[in-house]
Amino acid sequence: MASQLVSSATNYKIDSHIHLYAASHIPSLSWTRDLAKGHPLNRQYSLDEYRVATQDLSDELQGFVFLETDRKSGLPDTQWQDALAEVDFLLRIARGSPREGEGHQPEDAKLVLGIVPWAPVPAGEEGLANYVRQVQDRAGKEWPLIKGFRYLVQDKPAGVMLQEEFISGLQWLGTHGLTFDLGVDARSGGMYQLQEACTMMERLYADAGGSGNVLKIVINHFCKPNLRLSAAQAAPASGDGLGSHPDFMRWKECIEQMARYQSTYMKLSGLFSELPKQDEATPIDVAALVARTKPWVDVVFKAFRPSRIMFGSDWPVCNVGGPGVAKSWSHWHALVEAILTSQNLTPDERGQIWSGTAIKAYGIILPTSEDLQ
Repeated sequence: MASQLVSSATNYKIDSHIHLYAASHIPSLSWTRDLAKGHPLNRQYSLDEYRVATQDLSDELQGFVFLETDRKSGLPDTQWQDALAEVDFLLRIARGSPREGEGHQPEDAKLVLGIVPWAPVPAGEEGLANYVRQVQDRAGKEWPLIKGFRYLVQDKPAGVMLQEEFISGLQWLGTHGLTFDLGVDARSGGMYQLQEACTMMERLYADAGGSGNVLKIVINHFCKPNLRLSAAQAAPASGDGLGSHPDFMRWKECIEQMARYQSTYMKLSGLFSELPKQDEATPIDVAALVARTKPWVDVVFKAFRPSRIMFGSDWPVCNVGGPGVAKSWSHWHALVEAILTSQNLTPDERGQIWSGTAIKAYGIILPTSEDLQ
């Protein structure tokens, strides 16, 4: 199959952060046991539903990167079944081999540009290597689609990221050319998670020395800042920083520290979950959302620059804080468009955020026109 690695592009978009699951998978998700019957996430979200959500941008949307959906799992190999079943599900999508009721079609295969499964990173090198070998065996010739792994730390006890086994697991991923997606939560989980992540990066990259296999860390959702604050509370209009809210200032310091490492990337994603919930009938005006998020957006764009920021929708989680299932993806896309305009970016910089940064960070291989015929 002919293919090409593209470093940047301005004519198409890659959604660098989506989750997928069929209705039959819901019992295997670790976070659904407390959901009410009518909760927006207590329903199927597979490719059929994603295509509907993104139909207005279907000509521009090249594809997506799938992120693990927090299936029930644990560090011992006896607790890997559901996570590995999720890998099999994504591989069926990528191979164009749907099972009845899974909500995807053979033609959806071309949309799968990257897969980031769960992995038992704190299990240390031996346990992690054992798990990754099982993923590789299942993937076969689709192994190049496995771009990296995620172990969600936002709901884990303090200190996990500083364990020797966790850091050695990250080093192992870097040595094998795999990425790590970092999911921490400043608002709900606590600011200590960001501070712990900063210390983890300091140790990780200090130990890397002159190695050419430095781990790429892709940071999710701006680290979920406290966007329930107003822009005025977060950073006063005077710009002198006096009186800025301590949540904002501590978040800002951690973001700037993370950005010092050139192998870290940030996803422009997930902000609907941290903002006040929107009404489906009357979504918050995009201009108002730009103004409300400006202090946080300004910090990220100054620290990471467009070459290390990538667009992601966090679909279907964006449906919870956004204006409903039918509107949330397109409303988030419109907000990102407005944010990029407000940042006065060049066409090349916009292209980096829409697709180029994701391609670089994940090593995405895009199909040529011959592949799509």
